[in-house]
Amino acid sequence: MEFATKLIHAGIEPDPSTGAVMTPIFQTSTYAQSSPGIHKGYEYSRTHNPTRTVLQNNLAALENGSHGICFATGLAATDAVLKLLKPGDEVIASSDLYGGTYRLFTKIYQDFGIRFTFAKIQSGADLQQYITAKTKLIWVETPTNPLLQIIDIMSLASVAKEHSILLAVDSTFATPFLQNPLSLGANIVMHSLTKYMAGHSDVVMGALIVKDEELHQKLAFIQNASGATPGPMDCFLVLRGLKTLHVRMERHCQNAKIIADWLYHHPKVGHVYYPGLAHHVGHALAASQMNDFGGMVSFTLKNDDLSEAKRVMENLKIFTLAESLGGVESLCTHPATMTHASIPKEEREKNGLKDTLIRLSVGLEDIKDLKEDLEQAIG
Repeated sequence: MEFATKLIHAGIEPDPSTGAVMTPIFQTSTYAQSSPGIHKGYEYSRTHNPTRTVLQNNLAALENGSHGICFATGLAATDAVLKLLKPGDEVIASSDLYGGTYRLFTKIYQDFGIRFTFAKIQSGADLQQYITAKTKLIWVETPTNPLLQIIDIMSLASVAKEHSILLAVDSTFATPFLQNPLSLGANIVMHSLTKYMAGHSDVVMGALIVKDEELHQKLAFIQNASGATPGPMDCFLVLRGLKTLHVRMERHCQNAKIIADWLYHHPKVGHVYYPGLAHHVGHALAASQMNDFGGMVSFTLKNDDLSEAKRVMENLKIFTLAESLGGVESLCTHPATMTHASIPKEEREKNGLKDTLIRLSVGLEDIKDLKEDLEQAIG
């Protein structure tokens, strides 16, 4: 089954009781049992819900996995992965990553005795020097947030497998339309479904997808035992959004390429971060492990002045200055004060994230209007 067909049909059947083509919203907390412990596969909606089951099966198919596990937020999904660890274990993480992930690692789990090493690990060769006998997890984003770095998943997976270490890939920026980390050797792929997967800025949810049955059982146990599960209405909305993921991502990528190239040639723009540009250090790797280059673009102004960068963001009219990304509407974010504010300034700067960086989530509007908006804002 091809990807576009999977989006619409994989794991989804008409409701057997009514024939409803769209998966119903099973807005119930509990289920009738014919005898104690005898039921139809559903006991309590924290543990299982039919709407969530369909979404999890659909996600598994999209990522070429066997099991999907949904959570109330993307951070709840990340939290579940960390609950596989125990005090004394070590995690190697890519240094350019979402601020909320950094906060969860350093402000919560570090206090529980788990050690984190943040490093620029773009290949297996980079990874080797950080591995110890206590390393149990490698956590990376690709493309990274917000500097759009590209990490060689297959190379990392080879080294991780050699040392029996779990490799988890946050593939939120890519979506399964652009890359499939499990097919490249990763053990876990994580998505903030809030973003491109739902696609309409009206849901907050996260998911993990795996191939291994034992790993699935552990994560499903954590999902139920910890209880950070999404409600059926949210699951329904993500299922609805997923049906158009392929056509939306095509337009996101198309618009982002034009915006990135336009910014690159703008006399007042300094550096443009977009893997679709030929000069991007990860361009060839992105072309080899992704089907396209995504809808995210980051840039700085040539004068590298923070007040000027703020003026540009304040003057945008079609791009909305807001947190998040991946919706049909174009958004502009200032990572230093918004998505990555929880990372100390010295750490941000060490990793190349300047306070003057502007991040764009390029939406589905007419490209002419988006360029004109940026032109009037930049001046």
